[in-house]
Amino acid sequence: MKKKINDDLTLYFNDLYPYKNSNQKSIKKNLVTVGVGGNVGDVMQRFKKLFHAFNEDGRFSIVATSPILKNPPFGYLKQDYFYNSIIILKTDLSAKASLRAFQRYELRFKRIRTFQDAPRTLDIDIIFYNKIKLNTEELTIPHKGYKNRDSVLIPLTFLKDYF
Repeated sequence: MKKKINDDLTLYFNDLYPYKNSNQKSIKKNLVTVGVGGNVGDVMQRFKKLFHAFNEDGRFSIVATSPILKNPPFGYLKQDYFYNSIIILKTDLSAKASLRAFQRYELRFKRIRTFQDAPRTLDIDIIFYNKIKLNTEELTIPHKGYKNRDSVLIPLTFLKDYF
């Protein structure tokens, strides 16, 4: 099912996006909120595969997902619209170890970094990690600029019960 917000923004709903895990109480101690996005190839199918990969990865427990938002690119504008969603996970990994795990997932799904804001198969950004603030060369939490991006803010509205 899809719901058009305006000429540029459309929400998509399927069996995994949105999702709320009401059956499992994870004992993992850290809550990590990630933004996922992509605009190359079959992104909707890739998001389903990513969901299943997280579900099978013992380091993570899926708490919830948002619907998928189709939205225009920013930065480099001569590219296709993006699909974006939010996934909330529980993990015992540190923030930096989580980042490394997510970067390996990007590579697994054929992410190639050519230039900033380039088209991509999959982008996984840590938006929040517990309630910490971190600003290093490698990682900034909360994710810088998230407050100015519909691609994050609109999906987050579906998950406000977790914050």
